[in-house]
Amino acid sequence: MKMRMITASLVMLGSVAASLVVGQAAHADTTICEKYGSTTIQGGKYVVMNNVWGSSAPQCINVTNTGFTVTQAGHNNTGGTPAAYPAIYAGCHYANCSSGSGLPLQASNSQFNTVQTSVSMSYPGSGVYDAAYDIWFDPTPRKDGQNTGAEIMVWLNHTGSVQPVGSRVGTANIAGGTWDVWEGNIGWNVISYVRTSPTNSISFAVRSFYDDAVNRGYAQRSWYLTSVQAGFEPWIGGTGLAVNNFSYSIGGVVQSPSPTPTVSPTPGNGGGACRVSYSKNEWQGGFTGNVTVTNTSSSPVNGWNVGFSFPNGQKITSYWSADITQSGSSVTAKNLSYNGSIPAGGNVSFGFQGTWSGSNGNPTGFTLNGTRCS
Repeated sequence: MKMRMITASLVMLGSVAASLVVGQAAHADTTICEKYGSTTIQGGKYVVMNNVWGSSAPQCINVTNTGFTVTQAGHNNTGGTPAAYPAIYAGCHYANCSSGSGLPLQASNSQFNTVQTSVSMSYPGSGVYDAAYDIWFDPTPRKDGQNTGAEIMVWLNHTGSVQPVGSRVGTANIAGGTWDVWEGNIGWNVISYVRTSPTNSISFAVRSFYDDAVNRGYAQRSWYLTSVQAGFEPWIGGTGLAVNNFSYSIGGVVQSPSPTPTVSPTPGNGGGACRVSYSKNEWQGGFTGNVTVTNTSSSPVNGWNVGFSFPNGQKITSYWSADITQSGSSVTAKNLSYNGSIPAGGNVSFGFQGTWSGSNGNPTGFTLNGTRCS
């Protein structure tokens, strides 16, 4: 049973998904060749699906504890729809739900502002495909069936002449990149963000793209986020496409297939009006970091400025839930319009993606509005 109906007039569609056969939880590497086969990793935090919905050619994926690789794909879709959407996701997809995602979640809920995700991918030297997030919204807190609100696609890379649903309607600067924005409707709105310079990794707050879609009139605050998916749409070939790492978090609780993030208090003078914890998700040459600042004073903080320093020359490349600037090793993070208040005893979180070489020590010297944190 396919998850959406496609008409022949829709050429080179963006994203399509299909119902699936649920497999067993993956512990060691697991190979899936069933068209709609799936399995879970990280104790159920993420679901990985093969999802060959648009082709009769065989496709197999090797699922690890951190992602998957397409090991066999003989697709030859020269027009129309893509052959498949092998992907990893958090949330619910045709009643197949991951654990602990907090989804479905209404976009008007303040927790929606804290939903963050990152992915690192590898691409083969041949084939025709796109590498893309598929982020689904529905007018109801749906866990099964086809979503009918908005489908947000974030294209990190694509080859050949493939293009998203609909037509190009503008550009946007989001998550450290410039994107061509496409919009179409196939029973629901498909809003696709196609990066003008390809990348194999990204980290962002889901709201950053959804805010843009809402401002353009293609989505609504009352709709519910149901799943955050990252994968590939192959038309021709597909062998070698890989998700190396995927993470999803809500409310500052990182759910990552990488080694468990380290959380350590930042050294300070003690007695300050703030307390900081830092977690990171690291891979060779890259990382994401999440900072949580707790207001330990008896008064609310209205408007915040958090400073810290990197010890090993790390460079921030993108960020979310704060406006971040860096000068040498020194970093300054300022609140955005929606998260400027920290109540007494409350906290705020923000994050970033960066690069490193040699070593990737934790940042130090955290301050909140000039006061050293403990």
